[in-house]
Amino acid sequence: MNEGSGFVRVIIAGGGTGGHVYPGISVADAFKDKDKATDILFVGTKKGMEAELIPKTGYPFETIRVSGFQRKISPALLKSAGDALAGFSQAGKIVESFSPDLVIGTGGYVCGPVVGAAWRKKISTMILEQNVIPGVTNRLLGRLVDGVAVTYDKSREYFPGRRQVVVTGNPVRKQILSADRKMGRENLKIGEDKMVVMGFGGSIGAKKINEAMVHFIKEYALKNHLTVILITGKDKYEETKKQIGEAEKDILDNGKTEKKAGDIILKPYLHNIEDAYGAADLIVCRAGGISLSELTAIGRPAVVIPYPYATNQHQDHNARYLTEVGAAVSISDGDLDGPCLTETIKDLVENETNLQNMAQKSKELGRPDAAESIITLAEDIVRRRRPKRQRRS
Repeated sequence: MNEGSGFVRVIIAGGGTGGHVYPGISVADAFKDKDKATDILFVGTKKGMEAELIPKTGYPFETIRVSGFQRKISPALLKSAGDALAGFSQAGKIVESFSPDLVIGTGGYVCGPVVGAAWRKKISTMILEQNVIPGVTNRLLGRLVDGVAVTYDKSREYFPGRRQVVVTGNPVRKQILSADRKMGRENLKIGEDKMVVMGFGGSIGAKKINEAMVHFIKEYALKNHLTVILITGKDKYEETKKQIGEAEKDILDNGKTEKKAGDIILKPYLHNIEDAYGAADLIVCRAGGISLSELTAIGRPAVVIPYPYATNQHQDHNARYLTEVGAAVSISDGDLDGPCLTETIKDLVENETNLQNMAQKSKELGRPDAAESIITLAEDIVRRRRPKRQRRS
């Protein structure tokens, strides 16, 4: 074990969505910050977001075959079973070849074969759980691994009997942690005195959120000179842009107000999302683990709309947790429409004290040091399992 991170080689497996990929990148960066000599290998699939995101980071990346398990007897079940067998074989070869000190699963089906292969070879293992309620893969792996890093204290009850289940928080990218109100507004050309509402529906956007935000823009934001940052998703941008244009035209034709430049910032995707986070007074979003970890890390109040088809309805549980402590207001996807969202935002932005209290509660939930806490847990896991392990030359 070296005097830096205590590691030589680490495999990080996870993927499918950004919520499983970005935490892995944050942990990898934290390992490198502590000891640049640490070798990191990411393992994912060719179809998940990891295939696009990981190569851009410069970290080595290998893929295996794996797909979601089908519960009904069908041709799809046979395919998923075939993929599982191939995935376990490929994962075993990768683990054998790379010979890691530690394997970390960050979520998604790909974790099963990779973490399982490491467990069979008696290599130290751990998993990260981003949501209040863990998915099937993590519940199964939780019985095998040496440690579990959870985002919420309530998640502990789903990993009974584990020696090390630690509330570390969900690791957040460095650029998000650097979000700054003044700099964000300067970069986006937003006045310091403006009330700013940011809305987005995840990396691919959400049509229902976009439509409700358009109604809010037309019926309240333009009339009251609020600034709105709306990230639509690439395939929903043109349609939303047209709707926004119609909304602006209606306002001007009715002569109720004069549109000011910069009131509406519409983007299909925002690479410098930290600027929007920094500039925002209120955020409207889904209740995915990564989104909630990001907004609480920087202390932003939110209106959260849980995605209704999330596995085990985990976004509903995430949203409920934030609303119970007063950091957010939740609207079910079934109840979401333009008037409902408009009234909810109106009540919040017209009560500055309440908005500030929500921001404070959000910040109290945030764990900006989550990545470092995960590294500490990982070091302890390896130290306990292999106390005399020496660094390879």
